[in-house]
Amino acid sequence: MSSEQEIKLFGTDGIRAEANVYPMTGEVAMKVGRALTYTLLHHPELWPETRAKNSKKIKIVVGKDTRRSGYMIENALSSGICSMGGEAILLGPLPTPGVAFIAKNMRADAGVVISASHNAFQDNGIKIFNGAGFKASDALEAKIQELVLNPEIMYAATPKGAGIGKAYRIEEAHGRYVVFLKSTFPEEYDLSGMKIALDCANGAAYKSAPLVFSELGADVATMGVSPNGVNINERVGALYPQGIAEMTFHVGAQIGIALDGDADRVVIVDEKGQVIDGDTVIGLCAIELQKQGKLPNNAIVTTQMSNVGLELALAKVGIKMHRANVGDRFVVEKMKAEKLTFGGEQSGHMIFLDSSTTGDGTLAALKVIELMRRTDKPLSELKNLIELFPQTLLNLKVKTRKDLNLLPTYLKAVESAEKELAGKGRVFVRYSGTEPKLRILVEGVHQETNERIAKNIEEAIIHDIK
Repeated sequence: MSSEQEIKLFGTDGIRAEANVYPMTGEVAMKVGRALTYTLLHHPELWPETRAKNSKKIKIVVGKDTRRSGYMIENALSSGICSMGGEAILLGPLPTPGVAFIAKNMRADAGVVISASHNAFQDNGIKIFNGAGFKASDALEAKIQELVLNPEIMYAATPKGAGIGKAYRIEEAHGRYVVFLKSTFPEEYDLSGMKIALDCANGAAYKSAPLVFSELGADVATMGVSPNGVNINERVGALYPQGIAEMTFHVGAQIGIALDGDADRVVIVDEKGQVIDGDTVIGLCAIELQKQGKLPNNAIVTTQMSNVGLELALAKVGIKMHRANVGDRFVVEKMKAEKLTFGGEQSGHMIFLDSSTTGDGTLAALKVIELMRRTDKPLSELKNLIELFPQTLLNLKVKTRKDLNLLPTYLKAVESAEKELAGKGRVFVRYSGTEPKLRILVEGVHQETNERIAKNIEEAIIHDIK
């Protein structure tokens, strides 16, 4: 088996790696384009929610963020789509949720996003959506990986002559997405008289997000809206909320909004320049949806990373909190299984299934602003409705992903930690699905205790894997 075949292409959010280094190369991207089109034609059972037209032309929309390597991946991917007879519709820079929306809006068979989300500019990635706007299943990703690693399977189906597909670029996708986002905001409200501070991370939302808020009437102060191909997420955006916090306070904005590179997540800042925890935002939205009668089964979905304080606060008002694996795709799957319409991740992914099929940072920000308008209260007051436990999160870089259950020193450290927390906190350790990191989360009543326990667990892991 070759070294390439030993690598798992797909993580928790598609393929992601350093651009021009396997597996994020032009060659692999072309094979992914071929495999994607092939599965739409020959494996419709893997696309249960899509409009795959067996034996007819396949139409795939392709969007990207602002990374320089996006040009390379875009051309290679569309080449692969065309080589299998598909049509590649190039959207240019557009947020991940925008591509999912356009795939559904244009009645496409699939959508592809070229982005590494919050990662630094040198990385890139490929995310796949079906024609209904939902992320690809594990089974579909496994089939695409099989075809990428064994392309000879597709050779017999390679079209010739007029059967070869085509690629073309459309300009109106951006406008369609802006109109859609504006339509999610209640007609009885507008944003006149509101000052908004907005950080677009020099990423995919650098055009769409400012337009949405300004066209609804807000006075928008912006940062991170000058992408140059190498500055996406560079000390701006959701991973660096200090910038938007300072801007919000200094310009006198009622809310600060920081998106990440592909704009599928958001960090919210109150009018005092204080960053609001993602779990608090989830809680506020859930309670407001319940008041409006828009929370089916009085339940939401979060992940294992969400704070116990959120769970307790929601329980007080009769809202149940289901936990899914980390990753917005798993949150959506759990929501669909439980017949729910709202869920999210502490990191800033929030999914409103009544409006969107995936996490959308701009949409989530609009929902928070709607809450502010309905209650006529500032965020600094609203956030007090949710009391969270202190948390400590450490990110340990790792070269290999060893089975945690086979690390004896680590297991003893966790056992000791759980005894010390005695039901008033928890420990959660997992490998990142998108980066070579091990995440150590400790939650409890006292921050000092959390930090000490997290450090002990980190040292135990280092001892076991050195």
